[in-house]
Amino acid sequence: MFYAMAEQKIDLHGYQFEHRLEDIQTLNERAMRGELDISAISIHAYAHVRDRYALLPCGASMGDGYGPMLVATEADAPTGQTPDVLREWLRGRRIAVPGKMTSAYLALQLFLGEFEHVVVPFDQIFAAVKSGRAATGLIIHEGQLTYAAAGFRKLVDLGEWWKGKTGLALPLGGNVVRKDLSPTVKRDLSRIIRESIEYALTHREAAVRHSLPYARDMDAALAGKFIGMYVNDYTRDYGDAGRRAIREFLRAGSDGGFVPATGEVEFVEE
Repeated sequence: MFYAMAEQKIDLHGYQFEHRLEDIQTLNERAMRGELDISAISIHAYAHVRDRYALLPCGASMGDGYGPMLVATEADAPTGQTPDVLREWLRGRRIAVPGKMTSAYLALQLFLGEFEHVVVPFDQIFAAVKSGRAATGLIIHEGQLTYAAAGFRKLVDLGEWWKGKTGLALPLGGNVVRKDLSPTVKRDLSRIIRESIEYALTHREAAVRHSLPYARDMDAALAGKFIGMYVNDYTRDYGDAGRRAIREFLRAGSDGGFVPATGEVEFVEE
């Protein structure tokens, strides 16, 4: 998404950007402290920072019928279970999760209710399950494509479950901007990021090459497949369907007592 900004392939209109590459849980925590002017963030975390930040209309990561997965080792995974039977099997079993502010965590709460968990860096979840530290793991990022090769079986795809339940995509990540910036600056930043996304989608091969050093041992084909899942038309703009998905996701979280009520979700309008 930020390739064109980082490489100055587009007009930055006099703004200078310092890029900080950090995992999503760290970014969520930094947003809680209000440290960054613009940040990627979990939609789950937005419920906790809406007093400081507004969502930009572009930069979304939405799982449209797919998303974070709960997995177990081939030896331990139950097979052919209905959701209710799976929920019963999971109760009392510890689940390794990539962070309590991630949207994956909130989606699993909506599916399962409260559960025993241990927080593990997202790239160490497979190891936590294999070592017995947890019975199952909640995987995000490229683990959604590599779990079978790593010896795991899918128990539930939360994006697929959410789509079946609501008919909506599962909102996972977005970009936020500080609300105390001037309206002009917020609109400018929104336009620049949108132009960067448009440039990447138009120059996809170069953008994928730019991302490979950060791709955690993925080759170009796997990285391209993963990017295609989460950088798409929703990323250009949430649109009405994406905005509705965010409202429903946060409303469900609030109704379940998992996040504070957000009221109206605030987007920067260009």
